[in-house]
Amino acid sequence: MGQNVLLTIEYDGSGFSGWQKQNTGVRTVQGEIEHVLKYIVMEDVTIQGTSRTDAGVHALGQCASLEWNSTLPIEKLPMIMNRRFGAGGQGRQGAPGDIRIISAEVMPEGFHARYSCVGKTYRYVIDRSGDIFSRKHVYQMTEPLDLDAMRAAAKYIVGTHDFKSFETAGGTPRETTVRTIFDLRIDQDGDRTAIEVTGDGFLYNMVRIMTGTLVEAGLHKRTPESVKAAIEACDRQKAGFTAPPQGLYLKKIYFEEDELWKSVHSEQ
Repeated sequence: MGQNVLLTIEYDGSGFSGWQKQNTGVRTVQGEIEHVLKYIVMEDVTIQGTSRTDAGVHALGQCASLEWNSTLPIEKLPMIMNRRFGAGGQGRQGAPGDIRIISAEVMPEGFHARYSCVGKTYRYVIDRSGDIFSRKHVYQMTEPLDLDAMRAAAKYIVGTHDFKSFETAGGTPRETTVRTIFDLRIDQDGDRTAIEVTGDGFLYNMVRIMTGTLVEAGLHKRTPESVKAAIEACDRQKAGFTAPPQGLYLKKIYFEEDELWKSVHSEQ
């Protein structure tokens, strides 16, 4: 048996049809990573990602585990892979450079990037500058947002609830739609509003629906109190619209409870 390895990955999702490898020939993040690994070791290598991000969604800290049977030292793997990806302008000429391996580390036997996860943080960015060069990486809108109303609405989302109202049909069926949101922060920096949400898990499109609901509160199209009623209804029609994918980033994945709680309680 080989070594159990954890990759930490960042990627610009605008050029991908999501994370998960598909049989249709479309470009996916998992497919690209497995292709490069096969090039390195000359045999198929399957990776198991923590989250299956959708088309257009980005990652600052996606994780994936794999079994490594090569004699190549693990610490050299990010450098070699990044040269194949063209990350940071290095390596292969003409490579898109939209994936970068941040780190590769050996993990204990039994570790799994998906099942060993205890929490995740997502970041959603809204921009009102009108900068066309940001259009694939933010949700562009022109209307001003009432951040106080959004924060008041966010208080109803934090906690353990049945989030069936915040799930889009089409995802992998779940045993339960109950999730715990540990923290939800809304910050403003110039023309940009950033929503960061940390939870023990998320349903299909849950963060984007949360964002759409909070935006509606910020535009005074719904009251903050209506968010509580939307959650209690367990009816998708009662929650807000699904915000577009390009503003969403998988920021951080936690495998240790201590690290999760440290993040949740920082700067509060």
